[in-house]
Amino acid sequence: MTDLHVRKLRFGFADYEVPFLWNAADPTFSCASNALSFFFLAIEKMIGAAVHEAMPLIKDPDVAEEALAFVRQEGQHSMAHRQHAKGLIKTHPELKETLDEMVGAYDHLTATAPLKYRLAYIADLEATFTPTFKMMLDNADSLFAPGDDRVASLFLWHFVEEMEHRSSALIIYNDIVGNPWYRLRIAPSVFNHAGSVIMATADSFNKNVPLEDRKVDARSMFGAGGTNAKLIQKIPFVRKPPPTDASDHGPFGTIYPSVPHWDKLAAAYGVARSQVPGHNPANLKLPVLATEWLARYDSGYDVTRWYTAGRS
Repeated sequence: MTDLHVRKLRFGFADYEVPFLWNAADPTFSCASNALSFFFLAIEKMIGAAVHEAMPLIKDPDVAEEALAFVRQEGQHSMAHRQHAKGLIKTHPELKETLDEMVGAYDHLTATAPLKYRLAYIADLEATFTPTFKMMLDNADSLFAPGDDRVASLFLWHFVEEMEHRSSALIIYNDIVGNPWYRLRIAPSVFNHAGSVIMATADSFNKNVPLEDRKVDARSMFGAGGTNAKLIQKIPFVRKPPPTDASDHGPFGTIYPSVPHWDKLAAAYGVARSQVPGHNPANLKLPVLATEWLARYDSGYDVTRWYTAGRS
């Protein structure tokens, strides 16, 4: 029996303007998280289609129950990120082109790739989320707290629930496909595709959002030119930073400047380890903030205003 919970939360994005630079103290992370909001809309649409296609093939009723809860959680995430994206597009209408391009990339994958590949793609990608989002939650005081509380609260909720269903995609894959070596073999293809989509989004941000509103070249989110880029070059499966071109889209910022170097190393190691056959995401230690978030939610705290509800 699944232990996933479907929580229906709304974050007030229609109440007032949604700034592109939602965390003014960290414009590079603002760009990166905005790209993630668009990315989640695209990938979660693909997840929903793949899981519903897979349901008749699932042999274990417990896995079927897990799959339904997983896709329902992802559906709630998609609705919330759509409200965030709508707010960004209202401020910068040209960003609709950005979102359409990203969703189109995953619609194409749904239409052309076999189910086996898509299930492996989802399992590979979801496996990387726990180490990556743990790094972010462990450093929420600098990454999220200084920014717009609606955006911060959206990502805190989503990342906590990614921890909650961290094994779901792998459980589904193992029930239907069950070949860990196939998942490992296609991992470079998966991360090249996902990385290319995110890179195209960064370029589209540069095109469609004035520099005065983003402050940095959006490609800064890849850590291009810094020590982080040199580290990433050595990690298997992780998309390499994009080459710079002659266009001047503003200064390059630093990604995760406030995050300790050890936390970045641990996240990079966790991403690489997550692709190894036999790896079980359920064995990973949850961030302290995830445990706190779940306790506050259960107590009735307004988690849609994580940083400001307690001040009311």
